[in-house]
Amino acid sequence: MTLRPTTFLTLCLAVLPLSAQQITISKDNKTIAITTSGDAEAVADLAAVTVGFESYGKDQNSTYADATRISNAIIDALSTAGIPKASIQSEDQGLTAIEPNSDDDKVRYGQGQRFKFSQSWHVTVPANQAANALHIAITSGANNSGGIDWQLKDDDALQSQAAAKALEHARGIAEHMAQGLGVHLGSLLYASNQAPSRGIFPGMMNTSSASLRAQKVNLKPLAISPDRITRSATVYAVFSIE
Repeated sequence: MTLRPTTFLTLCLAVLPLSAQQITISKDNKTIAITTSGDAEAVADLAAVTVGFESYGKDQNSTYADATRISNAIIDALSTAGIPKASIQSEDQGLTAIEPNSDDDKVRYGQGQRFKFSQSWHVTVPANQAANALHIAITSGANNSGGIDWQLKDDDALQSQAAAKALEHARGIAEHMAQGLGVHLGSLLYASNQAPSRGIFPGMMNTSSASLRAQKVNLKPLAISPDRITRSATVYAVFSIE
């Protein structure tokens, strides 16, 4: 993406309406081109917590009825804790028949269970409330929970910081190059910034909802600390030389 003029107004005295590939070097166009990167880091202030459950039953209706009870218990508990419904987003839900020859479900099938129901949500809360949200969900029956996607309320600001550091680094390199050439570094003519793609890698932990409900009074929230988020930017900058 092209660097925002509002962020680099004091540096961008002139911006060429050309792509980097179209900038030519000649006696009439004396320039130094630099490609460099910069990083910026901040502690996450939001957490998208993945909560969910799996339940099994002997027939479709009873499996669905039990799943409905668990599902509503989890959401009611989160809502009672003050988490807005707008912050709870459904991710996946499904009722499926158990395969008799499946390695995962062979034992359950032998016990007479024939259906499986699973459901999950993303619950977005302030980072310092992630552990409590996870605790409430698990102790209410969310036996397949634990993934946390750490986020920032203002991710663009951190990305802009990374781009600014990259551009500052580019200017420093250009200054040294200009000194070596015996010339003076002029104004910034062109700058572009490309942020790398980002992935989400949530983890999950499986728990036994039945045993958790039995021990609910003795449980405390996990010790969870917000992650540090790093954003990187690669800048291509062209400076004039005098």
